[in-house]
Amino acid sequence: MSHQFLPLDIHPSAMNDMKGHGEDAFPNECCGFFYGEEKNGVRVVSSAKRIENVKEGDQRRRFEISGKDYMKAERFATQEGLTLLGIYHSHPLHPAIPSEHDLAVAMPWFSYVIVSVEKEGVDHVRSWQLSTERQFEEEIIK
Repeated sequence: MSHQFLPLDIHPSAMNDMKGHGEDAFPNECCGFFYGEEKNGVRVVSSAKRIENVKEGDQRRRFEISGKDYMKAERFATQEGLTLLGIYHSHPLHPAIPSEHDLAVAMPWFSYVIVSVEKEGVDHVRSWQLSTERQFEEEIIK
């Protein structure tokens, strides 16, 4: 069975963590990982963890995750008995639509949650995943 189109069921606490991180980092992009499990045809997201945006230069339009943080995330998932399901990041003053840069660095299987943040706070949240043709397709957030 393909992992492509499983809906995401994001627990309210994990969603609040992602939204709060986006607001705290504004006007820069934030980034982090989220964890959970695949159960009954749904990706259940139980937690989100902030990580440092290590992008040098303008962080208002880009984020970067260090290799060390990826290793820590995988280790954390294993220790907690969870699956690393994906990455979240914010788009300050832009819609939650993947950029060309997002597409260039995306990995198959991961879900990519994007939090659109305006001056007043979070505007909307959408999730995306790569198709087999390396195009982003929107995932349903339950």
